[in-house]
Amino acid sequence: MPRDRVAPFLRWAGSKRKLLPRLTPYWGSGHTRYIEPFMGSAAFFYATTPTSAILSDINQDLVSTFVSVRDHPRAVYNRLLDIPKGKRSYIGLRKLNPNSLDSLDRAARFIFLNRFCFNGIYRTNTTGAFNVPYSPSGTGKLPTWDTFLAAARPLKFAEIVCDDFESVVDNHVRTGDFVYLDPPYAVENRRVFRQYGPQTFGLEDLKRMDSALETIDKRGAKFVLSYAYSPEARNYFQNWKSRKVFTQRNVSGFAKHRRMAAEVIFTNI
Repeated sequence: MPRDRVAPFLRWAGSKRKLLPRLTPYWGSGHTRYIEPFMGSAAFFYATTPTSAILSDINQDLVSTFVSVRDHPRAVYNRLLDIPKGKRSYIGLRKLNPNSLDSLDRAARFIFLNRFCFNGIYRTNTTGAFNVPYSPSGTGKLPTWDTFLAAARPLKFAEIVCDDFESVVDNHVRTGDFVYLDPPYAVENRRVFRQYGPQTFGLEDLKRMDSALETIDKRGAKFVLSYAYSPEARNYFQNWKSRKVFTQRNVSGFAKHRRMAAEVIFTNI
């Protein structure tokens, strides 16, 4: 039986939380396993509550945070509560090299920076250091323990790996799987915002994505791909069923400048 749905414990710019009513109907009976190669905050995973899953991302900090929350939720939460609130603490944590911390402190640092950074953006400079500014308002509070624990529990059903999306598809997808792909946008070779760093996902990766979709389909699995409505997407993924949808884009720093954006869902369902 499916478990109760819970909210992600992270904020994430580009998250599909507002698009979930359009996405979740694709998740139906008969799927043996859920796979998400660009997990971000894993909003769709939490909405579908699968009892078997593979979550993956190329962001090592993100992946290690999910693993620590899955395996040691109370310890991570206690260390999170020990971090002083405010800009000075935020700047100090941002300067720290996460590789100098143990896995629990590293996860607490990631969650704290994610909660209090501008717009939930994960962005790094050319040396790989997190460089998103502090946001004094609009970020909300840290999750309560009950909320945090509720988000940790479904992860017990997930294998969590750090890998490229193509490797995840090649090495894991099998008949009966459901694969949700939500890559960073590479519209006209420019991401809507520079997520992860300067060289994350470009037009050349759309070719690899098209090949990955073919692999998923040939193996008897189902997929849903969400992407910006763009000539590039329509060109690369024209062989699949598609549906144009609209959602509010939350990358702008001020609510009055946020707008409804067109996206497209591609699928073999």
